[in-house]
Amino acid sequence: MKFTRRQRWLKLDNAAKIFPAARTRTWTNVFRLSATLIEEVDPEILQRSVCDIKRRFPSICVRLDNGMFWYYIEETKEAPTVQPEGPHACMKMEFAEIKKCAVRILYYKKRISVEFFHSLTDGNGALIFLKTLIATYLENRYGIDIPHTDGVLDISVRAKKEELEDSFLKYSGKIAASRRDTDAFMHSGTPLDKDFTPLITGILDVDEVKTICKAFGVSVTTYLASVMAYAFQALQEKEAIKQNKRKPVKIFLPVNLRNFYPSSTLRNFILYVIPSIETKHGHYEFDEIIKSFHHQIGYRLTEKNMSALMATNVKDELNPALRIVPLFIKNAVMKAVYNLTGERKSSISMSNLGNVKLPDVMDAYIDRFDFILSPQATQPSGCSIISYKGKLYISFVRKIKEAKLEKEFFTTLVRSGVHVKIESNRR
Repeated sequence: MKFTRRQRWLKLDNAAKIFPAARTRTWTNVFRLSATLIEEVDPEILQRSVCDIKRRFPSICVRLDNGMFWYYIEETKEAPTVQPEGPHACMKMEFAEIKKCAVRILYYKKRISVEFFHSLTDGNGALIFLKTLIATYLENRYGIDIPHTDGVLDISVRAKKEELEDSFLKYSGKIAASRRDTDAFMHSGTPLDKDFTPLITGILDVDEVKTICKAFGVSVTTYLASVMAYAFQALQEKEAIKQNKRKPVKIFLPVNLRNFYPSSTLRNFILYVIPSIETKHGHYEFDEIIKSFHHQIGYRLTEKNMSALMATNVKDELNPALRIVPLFIKNAVMKAVYNLTGERKSSISMSNLGNVKLPDVMDAYIDRFDFILSPQATQPSGCSIISYKGKLYISFVRKIKEAKLEKEFFTTLVRSGVHVKIESNRR
């Protein structure tokens, strides 16, 4: 860690370095977490609560800037200003905005939302930030006492050193994995007006989904990833692509490395597994996909494989020759590598944050949580999942007019016996 005279600053963590380099004129990697309360939000109390928690999160209430050789984040002098929600979720953050503050605190009726530039944190760190913000807001509004458990942090103490560490550097292995991989099938469609991003959320009963997962002997994430692969296979078949010209369907699944290593960092600490089906070999029945995904994920989701993936990324950062290369050259190289080995290697990113647990006293004041992952730069859609109070929320955001992927996905769920309630922001 480094300190300036007034504000703390930190180098970007290993995973965060790619996001400023990979941004385009129309895209920055932004995601949103929201909590819907039982009463309308009081903006003044929300602003006071943001001010109260600012010091506790010196790696999130920050601005992004750059020197000659690297980007860095620096604490903002003032707390982020709360704002009414814009016309749609995860609107592009212009770089000028990120250089002032790389996080947005938003409100709309009963909903409090926080949007994060991905260089700051992953979904797990973001959820701790949102939980602590909501707990502080409830304490300020209702005069209740909320215990510092289940991801609600004590804002009366400073951030711990281990919360600010780059855990990739700490836990990386010595043997690197290969980046070589084949391109994946992506669906296509009519580009949308950039001023509107369609959002479709399917609401499912958690117990109903778990019953089906138990019958297959798989996790919820494996089941939903299999449904997604089946939907992509259907899209590819409907496009009438010759069988020998078809590309594999690959589902990008972020993995929380805190489940493998004793890290309490609030910064990025995720990697991924990418189960796939090779559709040029023929049509896969759903049972075939789910069996294959169960074994693929189980094989890849090990500490040894995660260690090797970390080493692949960390070895470049630790290269003495590369460390003295000017930032504009690093940016060009990282963007080229990202374009060659990044989004093209998967059909969609599908992130599951799991079940939200809170101190019991908070549950009475909160109705639901939502998680929205914006589409990547070249992928038409993004999918994100979160559960709370027995409900599972699956949200799709897309950059094309056609909702054909969502239709195939939710239709497959309904055919398997899952009841789905659909919400949309479509005008």
